[in-house]
Amino acid sequence: MQTIVDELTGKAQAARRGARELAKANGEIKDQALSNIADGLKSREAAILEANAADCDAGRENGLSEALLDRLLLTPERLDGIAADVRNVMTLPDPVGEVSDQRTLPNGLQVGRRRVPLGVVGAIYESRPNVTVDISVLCLKSGNAIILRGGKEAVNSNTALARLVQDAVAEAGLPSDAVLFIESTDRALVGQMITAKGKIDLIVPRGGQALISRVAEEATVPAITGGVGVCHTYVDSAADPDMAVEIVFNAKVQRPSVCNALDTILVHSRIAPSYLPKAAIRLAEAGVEMRCDARALSVLGPMEGLRIAPATEDDWSTEHLSLTAGVRVVDSLDDALVHIETYGSGHSDAIVTEDYTAAMRFLDEVDSAAVFVNASTRFNDGAQLGLGTELAISTDKFHARGPMGLRELTSYKWTIVGRGQVRP
Repeated sequence: MQTIVDELTGKAQAARRGARELAKANGEIKDQALSNIADGLKSREAAILEANAADCDAGRENGLSEALLDRLLLTPERLDGIAADVRNVMTLPDPVGEVSDQRTLPNGLQVGRRRVPLGVVGAIYESRPNVTVDISVLCLKSGNAIILRGGKEAVNSNTALARLVQDAVAEAGLPSDAVLFIESTDRALVGQMITAKGKIDLIVPRGGQALISRVAEEATVPAITGGVGVCHTYVDSAADPDMAVEIVFNAKVQRPSVCNALDTILVHSRIAPSYLPKAAIRLAEAGVEMRCDARALSVLGPMEGLRIAPATEDDWSTEHLSLTAGVRVVDSLDDALVHIETYGSGHSDAIVTEDYTAAMRFLDEVDSAAVFVNASTRFNDGAQLGLGTELAISTDKFHARGPMGLRELTSYKWTIVGRGQVRP
C-alpha cells in the first residue's frame, strides 16, 4: 500500500525529471502549451462547471462561509477571465536565458548573470480553483515543474482543471511530469511537502492565516509565507471627495473576498463631516457594514439606512474578506501612517489626495508590497499590473514582494567565459 510519503517522493522525483526537460524547452513550445490551456478552458467549460457545482454544493452543506464560497465559485465569465490571463502570459517575454550585467573584466573574463528556473515548485492552496491554472501557466512559461495540492473543498474543480493542463502540456510536446497533481486531500501531505527539502525548491501556500502560519513555522523548504491582506485607504484632507467615494467603494465592494480588498477606511477629521456621509450611503447600497470608531459614529450616528456598529480593537487588524469595513477618523497623515504601521500586514495600502507632498510621503513611508495614490487597492494583482497573472501576492521581502510573475519564478547563475585565464 502506497503511503503519503511514497506518493510525494514519487511525484517529486518525476517533477525533477520534468523540470530538467522543461528548462531546455524553447519559448514557442511553452507558449503552445499555454494556448492549448486557454482553448481547453472554453472547450471543457461544461465539464469544469459541473465539477465546480459539485464542490459548491458540498461547501454549502459543510457550512463554508460566503467569502470562501465566492472564492470557490467558477462561472463562464470567470473561466473567460482565466483564459484571458493565460493568453496575456503568452505575450510576455520568456525570462529564461535572459543575460544581464554582462561585462568584461580587466583580465579579459566575460562575466554575466543568466536567468534560470527555480526547479520544482510546490503549491498548497485552498478554495480558489483558478490557482490550478494560474500557477501552472506561470511555472510552465518560466521553466519550472509544479506539484499542485489543492484543498478538499475544491477537489472536483481542481481535478478537472489539472487534467486539462496536463493534456495541454502533452499535446504541446512538453514533458508529462512538468505538471503533477496530488489528488489525495490527506492533510498530512502538507507537512510532507513543506519539509521536502532537496525535493522541492519553493513552497507557495495560497490560503488563510492558519495555512500561512503553519508553513512559516514548520517549512524547511524555502517558502513564500506572506500574503494576508489587511488593506487600508486613507482619505486625506486634500482628497477629492467624489473620487474618494468611488475608490473606497471599488476597493471594498468589487470583490470583497480577496486579499487586496479594503479592510479599513482612515479619514482625516477635516474632511470627515462632508466625506463620510457620502461614502456611507454609497457603501450601504452594497450592504457594507461599517465598524466605526467613536468619532466616525458621531458623524454617521443620526443617519438612517446604514449598517454601522462600534469598532472593536480586533477590527483594525482583521482581514475581513466580506462586506465589512473598519472606519477611523484621524487628525493627520502622521496618525494615518502610525495606524497602518501598527495594524497593517504590508499588503496593499492607498491614499486619496490632491496634495503632492502628502502623496509622496505616503509612497515613501508606507512599507507595503503595493502602495497606491488615487487608485483602488484592487489593482494589486498580477494581471492588472501587466504580469499576465500571478503565482501569489507576497508580503515577504525575500526573494519576491508583491504579485509574483514570471521573473519571480526564476533565479540566476553567474556565467564566466575566458580564454585560458588562471588566477594569479
